[in-house]
Amino acid sequence: MEPPQLAIRNVNVFDSAKGQITGPMDVAVQDGLISSLTPSGSTEFAGDITIDGTGKTLIPGLIDAHWHAVFTTISAETLEFGEIGYVFARAVVSARETLLRGFTTVRDVGGPTLGIKQAIDEGAIQGPRIFPAGAFISQTGGHGDFRLPNETPRGVAGHLSYGEIVGAAIIADGEAEVLRGAREVLRRGASQLKLMAGGGCASNYDPLDVTQYTEAEMRAAVQVAENWGTYVTVHAYTPRAIRIAVAAGVRCIEHGQLIDEETVALLAEKDIWWCLQPFLDDEDAIPLPPANRAKFLQMVAGTDTAYKLAKKHKVKLAFGTDTLFDAKLASRQGAQLAKLTRWFTPAEVLQQATIRNAELLAMSGPRNPYPGRLGVVAEGALADLILIDGDPIADISLIARPEETFAAIIKEGRLVK
Repeated sequence: MEPPQLAIRNVNVFDSAKGQITGPMDVAVQDGLISSLTPSGSTEFAGDITIDGTGKTLIPGLIDAHWHAVFTTISAETLEFGEIGYVFARAVVSARETLLRGFTTVRDVGGPTLGIKQAIDEGAIQGPRIFPAGAFISQTGGHGDFRLPNETPRGVAGHLSYGEIVGAAIIADGEAEVLRGAREVLRRGASQLKLMAGGGCASNYDPLDVTQYTEAEMRAAVQVAENWGTYVTVHAYTPRAIRIAVAAGVRCIEHGQLIDEETVALLAEKDIWWCLQPFLDDEDAIPLPPANRAKFLQMVAGTDTAYKLAKKHKVKLAFGTDTLFDAKLASRQGAQLAKLTRWFTPAEVLQQATIRNAELLAMSGPRNPYPGRLGVVAEGALADLILIDGDPIADISLIARPEETFAAIIKEGRLVK
């Protein structure tokens, strides 16, 4: 069914390219695209639905560039030991809640998300656009190795681990296995590849200082991605892990809180994207057992320095939350975005979650599942929009309270709220 024609009258518009609000404007939406953007009252448009935007601000739909659609609202124990049908059922509910927080697009950087994406794209369920990485690729004992202790050696009794069977991870060692794993993920519909290049907080076998994968192994994945016209992003915190990834041709770094200034300068020089999260030991801390929490505290101690160095060297920054294992934390997706005012102006915060993240997503090239412009309110762009009751540049907390302040949410030209 074709989406209805919409007209939003007399509305202020956030220009994400310039980082400023203009208006009042009349915005017309037709066939899932923004068909016109004109000064208020200057044109006639007979839409099926007309919305009065007086006193409101229209911004592009928000984008979370580090999301795990299946892992956000359930506990780690449920994910590991629960019935897989229940896990996916909870993920379906979470997808709708994500959309109703105004996040009309997410880049899913690891997990069995492809079936949920298919159902959303078909209109069977509500949820954001998903740029999926599919199963993340990890070395044995890496950040993506969630086998139980008794599942050693690998392949005991000739079977894959549970995480590999359900499509959450691929454990691959050596160039040949990485090549196979990367090709397998792309075969299933991934828009980009995700590799684990260093230790992590939520995994049990790898201290933060551990570097994972050799340059040759990572380069194998990069070559596969380049053959498919897309790119590799990696989980990494330390300078050594990041430098090996950059040398291998990786185009985006996830996290990086333990980075040093020399390595930040390298990211800027090589034009590498950095998807950084506002991890702090606060109300948004990911729930972890004691041993993992110790690693978390070590990591968050570098967050302020990471953001300051990124600004100093003008690295291309993307915003993501990396929310895991907690429904309440997932509900604070917009609040975590608003938290970026610790380092940026409100306009810069909105730019990160709209036009900047859209630029990162566009690196998937021909693997982009949603050709068209995201992250802007402009003629011809995809009509993913949020109508906010107020001015989010004057009061950034508006995006932290979507149930109160988002008067309308539009995805693909359709009102979802």
